[in-house]
Amino acid sequence: MSKDNRLPDELDSALKFGYGHKIAKLALICLSGMPEVGGVFNAVAGVWSEAEQEYFKKVLASWLKLQEAEIKEIGVTLVEVMNRVDTTDQKVRDRIESQEYLSLIKKCFRDWSAAESEQKRILIRNILSNAASSEKICGDDVIRMFIEWIDRYTEAQFSIIKIIYENPGITRYQIWQKIYGPTVREDSAEADLFRLFIHDLGLGRVIRQHREKDYSGNFIKTRQKKSTTNHMTSAFDDEKQYELTELGRWFVHYAMNKVVPKLENGKK
Repeated sequence: MSKDNRLPDELDSALKFGYGHKIAKLALICLSGMPEVGGVFNAVAGVWSEAEQEYFKKVLASWLKLQEAEIKEIGVTLVEVMNRVDTTDQKVRDRIESQEYLSLIKKCFRDWSAAESEQKRILIRNILSNAASSEKICGDDVIRMFIEWIDRYTEAQFSIIKIIYENPGITRYQIWQKIYGPTVREDSAEADLFRLFIHDLGLGRVIRQHREKDYSGNFIKTRQKKSTTNHMTSAFDDEKQYELTELGRWFVHYAMNKVVPKLENGKK
């Protein structure tokens, strides 16, 4: 069965938890911010907001079934988010009903190009799921920045982030080997692109070169080594080590850590 044909069943399953009207409201809020359909939904959202849960279910399921694939993915993503959060926890319920959380959802879907691939859609889903937790490690302003990162960076850069997270202290050469394999010429387009990926992640304070710290967390200056070659530093340098910044670690926590779907009748 295709994802499109499964969608009504997935919605029905989610609605059985008693949060169907909230999923519908979330979808309406998201879609109202999209230029392509905003006018239509702004015209009818007021009527739908007063409807009963069953009416929401039928309208949303029917509408999603007829729309373009990227629009349907909003509904699928919201269902997956709601199926992963513990709505039996009052703190979580208060969180997902708050204006602050709705604001995060609107930001995620205002420009759906942020989820231009399945990988990015999953990152968005993970952020929304983890942001619904009652245990927050950072404020919503930082989470908004993480949402912008998903739009800004490429899948290749997310692979770099993941590799550095799993291998603190890894070098550029080792990163390249894990992703691409054999090295290429220094003056090649591939080498230039790899340099750009690393540079952008460093500029965005996602990754940094490893630095020694003192007990108080202050970075210690290192003495520059005198170069023994007339060559510039290689794109595939195998000496300087890389690690995630604290912001990078937070991003991994929110976007790359999955939330286990909630239990149904004591089973996963």
